[in-house]
Amino acid sequence: MNQDMVVRTRFRRAPSAVPLLAIGGVCGLAWAAGLRGFMAELAGSDSTVAWYGTFAQILLPGLSTGVLLGWAEHIRRTGGRRGWRWLATAPLAFTIAVFVSPDVFKAVANGQPLLSGGIGGGAIAVPLFGMAGGYALSGRGPLWSRIVLGVVAVAPIPAWAFASPAFGPEFALATPRGAWLALLCTSYMATSHHACTIPHRPVLPAAPEAQPHSVTGSDVQRTFTK
Repeated sequence: MNQDMVVRTRFRRAPSAVPLLAIGGVCGLAWAAGLRGFMAELAGSDSTVAWYGTFAQILLPGLSTGVLLGWAEHIRRTGGRRGWRWLATAPLAFTIAVFVSPDVFKAVANGQPLLSGGIGGGAIAVPLFGMAGGYALSGRGPLWSRIVLGVVAVAPIPAWAFASPAFGPEFALATPRGAWLALLCTSYMATSHHACTIPHRPVLPAAPEAQPHSVTGSDVQRTFTK
């Protein structure tokens, strides 16, 4: 009696990027929508909600940034790619969205301020603070550079404590509204810093595409011939 043993090979597919892209996009969209609300609170009655200004300059960049950071997390979990850490610049989607606006070109040409209805300066500065915080928390690079960028990243928090009364007495930290906005600002900055650490985190080893099973147990098929 001859016994032939056939060893099956289990193929492990690389995990799909879709779940992380979807999670990143939803989180980025929610973050941008909340940031727009914070900016509207500061602008007060001067704030306007327009299709282009709100959706194209704030929500779309938020969605794009979230998707790019989700893609960075996928790459990180699958062994990394050449140049993938450039995805740390994903938040600059907000800055790009500001400068490609026809309204901004017209305003600059007419000598008007860039900030309009709560959109503009904040959309430029906030991503830069997030990128600085992401690098500072990542643990990569020289210690001195992470300390410097860490100070830059958290600077808006104490700055807001001193500057908030300038927007009106109701924004002072001693008032319920002022305290709420201060907590909102701090939590949004902290969330941005944490998300921006993704492209700086250590790369995880990629799973093998094929892995043979042991020749024992249920993974072995035996064929008997006489």
